[in-house]
Amino acid sequence: MTTTCCASNEDDRLQTKDIQSSCCSKSTSEIAGTSIQTESSLPKEEDTCCSTISKTEAKNSETDTCCSSGNASSDVIQPDHTTHTYRIEGMDCPSCAVTLEKGLVTIAEYQKVSVNYGAARLKIESESELDDRRLQNEVKKLGFQLIVPNKEEKHIQTYAVSGMDCSSCAKTIEQHFQKIDDVQTVTVSFARGEMEIEHHLDPHQVKNELNKIGFDGHVKGEESSESSTRSFEGIPLILSGILIGLGLFLQTVEVLYLPNALFGIALILSGWKAFRSAFYAVRARSLDMNVLMSVAAIGAALIGEWLEGATVVFLFAIGNLLQNHSLARTRHSIQKLIELSPKEAFVLTEEGVIRKSVEAVRIGEKIRIRPGDQVALDGMILKGTTTINQAPITGESIPVDKSEGDQVFAGTLNMDRSFDMIVEKTYQETTLAHIIELVEEAQDNKAPSEAFIDRFAKVYTPFVFLGALLLMIVPPLLQLGSWGEWFYKGLELIVIACPCALVISTPVAIVTAIGNAARNGVLIKGGVFLEKAGKIDAIAFDKTGTLTKGTPIVQQFMLLSDDREHTLRIAHSLERHSSHPLAKAIAEHTVQEGVYPLESNTVINRVGNGVSGEFEHILYHIGGVKWFREMGYALGMLDSTIEHAEKQGQTVVLLGSDADLLGLFILSDEVRDESVDAIRKLKEKIKIKKLVMLTGDNAGAAARIGKKLSLDEVHANLLPQEKVRIVEDMRRQSFQTAIVGDGINDAPAFVTADVSIAMGGAGTDTALETADIVLMADNLNKLPYTLDLSKATLTIIKQNVIFSILIKLIALMLVFPGWLTLWMAVLSDTGAAVLVTLNALRLLKKRTL
Repeated sequence: MTTTCCASNEDDRLQTKDIQSSCCSKSTSEIAGTSIQTESSLPKEEDTCCSTISKTEAKNSETDTCCSSGNASSDVIQPDHTTHTYRIEGMDCPSCAVTLEKGLVTIAEYQKVSVNYGAARLKIESESELDDRRLQNEVKKLGFQLIVPNKEEKHIQTYAVSGMDCSSCAKTIEQHFQKIDDVQTVTVSFARGEMEIEHHLDPHQVKNELNKIGFDGHVKGEESSESSTRSFEGIPLILSGILIGLGLFLQTVEVLYLPNALFGIALILSGWKAFRSAFYAVRARSLDMNVLMSVAAIGAALIGEWLEGATVVFLFAIGNLLQNHSLARTRHSIQKLIELSPKEAFVLTEEGVIRKSVEAVRIGEKIRIRPGDQVALDGMILKGTTTINQAPITGESIPVDKSEGDQVFAGTLNMDRSFDMIVEKTYQETTLAHIIELVEEAQDNKAPSEAFIDRFAKVYTPFVFLGALLLMIVPPLLQLGSWGEWFYKGLELIVIACPCALVISTPVAIVTAIGNAARNGVLIKGGVFLEKAGKIDAIAFDKTGTLTKGTPIVQQFMLLSDDREHTLRIAHSLERHSSHPLAKAIAEHTVQEGVYPLESNTVINRVGNGVSGEFEHILYHIGGVKWFREMGYALGMLDSTIEHAEKQGQTVVLLGSDADLLGLFILSDEVRDESVDAIRKLKEKIKIKKLVMLTGDNAGAAARIGKKLSLDEVHANLLPQEKVRIVEDMRRQSFQTAIVGDGINDAPAFVTADVSIAMGGAGTDTALETADIVLMADNLNKLPYTLDLSKATLTIIKQNVIFSILIKLIALMLVFPGWLTLWMAVLSDTGAAVLVTLNALRLLKKRTL
């Protein structure tokens, strides 16, 4: 963040349009009769998909660069925007999403454009219906393909599905439903245990189809019959166990035939579900664990090993039951977030207070929140004071006092008195809804290790299965043993071919970690960023608002003209549109002085330097010392004052007309209370090798903060593009680099770093969109926790993968000497799957350092 006095735009709650611009963008807006322009808009010689950040005109968003201007308040009611969602094909990396975004934001009627690489999704906000043909052509020009959704009325539902043991089960479900005529599209997420289906079936038919292939499901949000289903499944298992025990007893007393009959009944009771699922998996051309176990059990029965066959499916069923229970716990974290969202709100009308569903409440309506109630929607307090527990959003355990004008978020708890608020976001657009959507997408996005294991399993399973068939046939043909002996060994190898434990070893850890992070106020956008964060060994921090409080105050104002009131009015007029901490401090100082702003014909943003504006046909400038020197102002008489202030770590902001200097502001900012502790933890506990501060502030202020925090390097007087260069240099030195900032003014450097981390995401949609990881609370102590969780996740993934492979190798070595039995082979698979799941559940206990 460049610490000049006008670094970013002000986000006004009743504005009609805002500007989103990167350090190299061009924006214009109408602000209370003022035309605001961004100077840095000339084309560059080279503009690649990774070189700049897209510009988006967004409703109710704050998106500024180091010196961008924003909107003043307006009483005009916001028009309703419609969000159009499309699927994109052809994106190979996150930079492709940036390229597409940049290409589409230039189209005037698109109010907001966002591209999610992980979900391959394009969202466009527009006041009017979009021309899909034109949009397809524009996307095609940029090298991608737009998938236009069917405009007819759709019936899309999400079902919670239980019984999936690994990703191959998800594939089986998808392929089964794709063959049904009344189903248009179906997507199954193993990580979330959910199926999204567009269809013309009734829910009962969908449940029946799921039951056919061995799974259970219900419409998401409805009451589940899972507990009764689980108890029903337990009855056949108990009977199977009794029959196997009774059969073993009869064998010991040498009763003929009856033991095998009991084993056969036990095999059918405990294996029926697996056999049915295997049948549909084969039809779907999926060689999943149900197929492998069914072949092993039936094969054992065919060669007269009824006890072995019954034991295989009995242990397999028990293992699945335990595994499904453990997996349900890993998925429960996102369900807890969903349950936080209230279903109803008390709306204030002329007739009195009426109860409405939150879906029916519109922007601009006033609602009442009673003591003990959860806040229904995002908005601003109009009347009353209270204390709010914001832990569901920010992860902060200490309640926060709120009063008139303060923001509140849906899902947070009102602990004290009732208050009235105005709704600023619809049910679908609340911060909580956004978090839930992003967490669900993150859980679906595969980490690199997970994707590699999936590719490995696709080769490993058929290869070992083929090897098992050859083992049954070739040695007996070569007269190296009996057919029965080698057939049994082949069956053991088929069981070993099941890669279940290996396949779930990574996703179960990723899903658990992302869910834990969300509950603690940290939003991680996917497994790829979780894994990257675990490897970080260098961090670059923005200074203002990240390491420091970001709320500087004017320590001294020096008048350099004859008219104090007029000088302060000019300063107020230039700074009133900006939300940058220095600009807000100057604006507040002028308000305390009792002066009011002037109306301007034009305000011009000088990116990285300051702001210029014309008042009464005279051009004025406000900005940093470096910029005023470049413009040729004579500062000789002020050199000693500026030098002294900068040595004290203070910031100097100058104000002048084209002809003369009018005034000088001296401001200072202080280190956050938690910054010292967070930096210490990063060094001592997380073992970060290099901690760097990047700031547009002067060298004196930067050095003072750097010394207090014991940082390794301090870089001052930086423009946004210079921050990019420093981050690139750190990466060239083989550091895995993260950058921590607000996600707005640091946008160019965010793209460059290996991992971008934004703070205070609860207050800005932009941080949620731009960063890879978002610390919802404005608290730097969440950073050591996030990196510690990431490192712990990597450790558990390694443990799970090594353990899964080691168990398979041991079982494989025991096959040929004849020491392995079928039931031991099953234990090596299902037992390992249960153990890796339980190991991953340890991440649920990971808390803030």
